[in-house]
Amino acid sequence: MTGIVPGPRAETASPPWQGVFARLCAVLLLTFTAFGSAVPVLPRLITDDLDGSGLAVGAAFTCSALAALLARPYVGRFAQRAGARPVIAAGTALAVVVGAAYGPAALLGTGVGTAALLAVRILMGLAEAAVFTAGSLWVVTLAPAGRRGQLVGWYGLAMWGGWTLGPVIGEALRREAGYGAVWLLHVLLPAAAAVTALRLPPHRPGSGEPSRRLVPRSALLPGTALALAAVGYSALAGFAVLYLDDRGLGGGSLLLGLFGTAYIAVRLAFGRLPDRVGAARIAVVCGLLEATGLVMIALAPGLWVAATGALVMGAGFTLLYPSLALLVIDRSAPADQGAALGAYTSFWDLGLGAAGLLTGAIAAGLGHREVFAAAALTAATAALAGGAAGRRRSAT
Repeated sequence: MTGIVPGPRAETASPPWQGVFARLCAVLLLTFTAFGSAVPVLPRLITDDLDGSGLAVGAAFTCSALAALLARPYVGRFAQRAGARPVIAAGTALAVVVGAAYGPAALLGTGVGTAALLAVRILMGLAEAAVFTAGSLWVVTLAPAGRRGQLVGWYGLAMWGGWTLGPVIGEALRREAGYGAVWLLHVLLPAAAAVTALRLPPHRPGSGEPSRRLVPRSALLPGTALALAAVGYSALAGFAVLYLDDRGLGGGSLLLGLFGTAYIAVRLAFGRLPDRVGAARIAVVCGLLEATGLVMIALAPGLWVAATGALVMGAGFTLLYPSLALLVIDRSAPADQGAALGAYTSFWDLGLGAAGLLTGAIAAGLGHREVFAAAALTAATAALAGGAAGRRRSAT
């Protein structure tokens, strides 16, 4: 006997967080690219092949958003109890089912086929909620304390990347190979994500019994700020092209591209600002930048002022989500974090849904310029709500 004390067993050592984080981002990117591939395809399928109306198209997207909104707090709480890995694996598996179900649902014909597609879209919303919310909780518990805001922001970029790439790939596949190729992609990408998720190490969410509260108080003010900020995004996405065309300026699509460019570049380059400067301060600055950009678009005498406004808006909007998420994390008791993150993200879904109705009503009743003016006001209010959330006392 040498008396040497054996070291820890290799299989019990925690893997480097960077590798786990990279695989979580890959799972999210693959799954949301699949979700995004159906976005440009479904309207044509419903109206051209199933003789559905525009209302049916809207319902297909609304029901998935509503399912995600309602499911997120429950998913977050369950991931807090059981760990994120099984929830993510279940979400990716459900995404595979969704891709496999699109084709048979479309073959059912007019009426029944549309109803079946709506049911599939509800499953898609549940899968979306499971993958993103459980993954967000894992990122929070995985990240070093001084980089939580940055990594939450980078994780969100993987989702946006999927929503950006998916429609381009889906439309190209539909045009060149038909609907079946899109559905096959929607099966293969989440299947690869599921394999990746199952190969992740176990997730240990922490000690303590998860809270029974679906919407912890720590999520209310940051969530409200996020919902208010969503009005600005809705205004830009829905009315930039129409507004600039009305003005005889054109180039509305340029604004969307510049917004996206600023969104990605600033989050990658300055993602640690919420951790270093303070989440509440950055949330206030970001809300004010979004409001400034929207005012520039509303009052722009020419295209390039409006384009600069889109850049300013994107630069502010991009760090708002991780800043507010960091406030939720820092002000939630450990047992509340899963439900709090799920509820916080649900405010985004709620905000987009309400924003679509609000901006549409303003455009119809007052005009397109007034849409951007109203959105600037809500963005400024989001800054106030973010600052107020920062003054709330931490949860005990």
